[in-house]
Amino acid sequence: MRERSPWQPRLAQNSTSPTDQLVQALSEDILSGLLSHGARLPAHRNLADTLGFALGTVTKAYGILEKRGLVRSVKGSGMFVALANSRNRTFIDLSQNTPPAALTSRSLSTTLTTIARRPDMDMFNTYAPAAGHDEHRRLLAQWFNGLGIPADYQQLILTNGAQHALSVALSTVCEPFGRLYVEAQTYSGLIQLSRLLKLTLVGIPMDDEGMDVSALERSLDEHAEKGGAVYVTPLLQSPSTRIMSLARRLELIRVCRERGITIIEDDVYRLGRDAGLPQIARLAPDITLYVNSLSKILNPALRIGGLLVPEALYSRAESMLRATAMMVSPLSSAIMEQWLVDGTAETVTLAIEQETKRRYELATDILGAHVYRSGQPSFHIWMPFSREEAQSFYKAALAAGIKVTAPASTEVSEQSDQSGIRLCIGGTEFDQLTQALLTLRGIAEQLKQQPDPFPLFRL
Repeated sequence: MRERSPWQPRLAQNSTSPTDQLVQALSEDILSGLLSHGARLPAHRNLADTLGFALGTVTKAYGILEKRGLVRSVKGSGMFVALANSRNRTFIDLSQNTPPAALTSRSLSTTLTTIARRPDMDMFNTYAPAAGHDEHRRLLAQWFNGLGIPADYQQLILTNGAQHALSVALSTVCEPFGRLYVEAQTYSGLIQLSRLLKLTLVGIPMDDEGMDVSALERSLDEHAEKGGAVYVTPLLQSPSTRIMSLARRLELIRVCRERGITIIEDDVYRLGRDAGLPQIARLAPDITLYVNSLSKILNPALRIGGLLVPEALYSRAESMLRATAMMVSPLSSAIMEQWLVDGTAETVTLAIEQETKRRYELATDILGAHVYRSGQPSFHIWMPFSREEAQSFYKAALAAGIKVTAPASTEVSEQSDQSGIRLCIGGTEFDQLTQALLTLRGIAEQLKQQPDPFPLFRL
C-alpha cells in the first residue's frame, strides 16, 4: 500500500479557476520549501476527493506543474516534487551580460606586479583631471581608432564604465522631463537611468534592422520635436541582437540632423573592426555621443569606459562628469594602460571573440528555431515570444533553477507587442551553459506546443 502524502493544500479564495488555485498553492509550497525535493504528492483521485474538485482538474494542474519542472511523474509510483528548496539551490545565471572569462590569474598577477614595481605616485596622491589623464585618454583613443572610429583624445572623456558614460551623455543632451527616443526593447540599465533622470522614454518599434526610423520620424513629427536625443545600439542591440544596416544608419542620421536631434550611440558589443558597418559616430561625429567600454570586452571588473563627445558639447559633458564622479580610479587607469601597452588587451579580446563564437554556435544549435539569429556571434542571444509567453518562460526557467533576464526589465512600454527573452551566454561555465540551454529548449517547446492558459505562479 502506498504511503499517503500528508500535504494539505491551502487554496487562495479568489476568482481564479480551481485548476489555477491548485497550481498556485502547490507552486508556493514547493518554492518556499514547505514541500521538499522528492516529497510524494497526493494521488490524483485522493486530492480531487479531498478538495471536492473534478478528477480532470487535478490532472490538469499536475500536468501544468510537470511542464514547469516543479513536479515529476514516476510510472507506477505517483507524483513527486522535482524542485529542490529554492533557498538552498544554486541557480545557473544567464541574466548577467558579461563576456566569457579570458583573463588568467597569472596575467592579472603579472600586471599588478609590474604596476607595483614602478608606481606613479603622482597619479595616486593627487586627483586626476575629471576627464582623465591625457596619456590615458590618448591610449583609449588609440583603442577606439582600432575599432574603426577616428577619435580625438581631446574630445574623449574617461568614465567608470559604460553605465557612467551613459549617465554623462544623457545629462549632457537631455533636459529633465524631456523625451528620449529608444528602441521598443532596450538596455535595462538605460531604462533605470532614464527614470532617475526623470526622462520620458518613447519606445520606437523595431524590425530586423533595429529601430524603425520611419516610425521614429512619425513620432518626432507627432511631438513636434526639435532638439532632444535618440539612444540606439546599432550593433548587436541589447536585448534583441539586431544589427542596423548602413542604409538604416544613414537614414537615422538624416532624420536626426533635420530636426536637431542628438544621437547617443552605445557600441559596447563591438569586439573588433567592422569596415562594412561604420559607427554612427564615424558617419556623423558632430551630432553623436559615442559610448564604449573596456569592461564589456575585456573584463567586467575593469571599470573603464569612454565617452566621445562632439566638440560643441564637450564643456557641458565635462561639467556633467564632475557632478557624477571626481575621477576614474587611478588603479583601474594604470591597469588599462598596462594592458593596452603590453598587448594583453588585444590577446584577451581575441580569446573572448573565439569563445563567444563557440558559445553562440552552441546556443543556436541547441535552441534552433527558438532563437533569433543576428548573423554575428554575441554573448547575449534573443528568444522572441509574445508578452504572455515571455513571462511564462521566465518563471518556468526560474522554477527549473535558471535565471534569465526578466522580460519586463527591457520593455519600454507595457503596450508594446514586441517581447522576448534575453539569454546571456558569456558568464557561466560551458558545461552549465549546455545544461541550461537544453532545459530551456524543453520549456520553449512546451510553450509553443501547448500554450499555458493559466498565469504562472507568483514568486
